[in-house]
Amino acid sequence: MLWVFAYGSLMFRPDFPFERRVDAGIVGFERRFFQGSRDHRGVPSAPGRVVTIVPSPGVTWGMAYSVAEEHEAAVLARLDHRERGGYSRMLLPLIDRDGADLATDALVYAALPNNPDWLGEADWQEMVAQIQAASGPSGSNLDYLVGLARTLVELSLDDEYVFALTDAVFPAWRTAPVRK
Repeated sequence: MLWVFAYGSLMFRPDFPFERRVDAGIVGFERRFFQGSRDHRGVPSAPGRVVTIVPSPGVTWGMAYSVAEEHEAAVLARLDHRERGGYSRMLLPLIDRDGADLATDALVYAALPNNPDWLGEADWQEMVAQIQAASGPSGSNLDYLVGLARTLVELSLDDEYVFALTDAVFPAWRTAPVRK
């Protein structure tokens, strides 16, 4: 059985068949908006910023999806296409909300600093302006950020970095509709 760990848009838009969805985490990482998006939330001349994971103490909480064996090849092909903009496959152990082992080799897509769309850390206001302005074939960068933040709230998951960035980009994100 294939387990896929979601920490970004796969949490609120998995777009693949799965048998089960459970709260899960990966140890030793945190979310950061360091990856450029020229194919989904931006365009080549004006990339958006999307989330990846970077090494850090603690746990990144998200969702884990179990995929039936008969769907594995199709799901992998779909995810490889979706995550083609600089993301690489990693296999990481998963824990459940109680800290117990859930899977030893879950599939995680992460953007690494050596990919051509890596933006890395930037001045906070520069990141805010970029996210406010960027839009691509999958919608606005703002919609992506707010979708992630709202999903974390719905799942009772705390991420100070994501919430602070969302507050800076769109202070009314908790209640107001998001522009498309």
